[in-house]
Amino acid sequence: MSATDLAWFKSSYSGSQGDDCVEVAITEQTIHVRDSKDVTHPYFAVGREEWTRFVGFVAGI
Repeated sequence: MSATDLAWFKSSYSGSQGDDCVEVAITEQTIHVRDSKDVTHPYFAVGREEWTRFVGFVAGI
């Protein structure tokens, strides 16, 4: 799937000044993350289970 096929949305934690911009796109199988300041750079994708573990780790759960 190409980046243009995904429905990207800006993270609610991204800075309002345009300096800390992260976008996420969610599909049935994966979570995609990219830097919205330069969408020509590659994005990364992880499975839902891995994403859940990552978010739990960051949240201290």
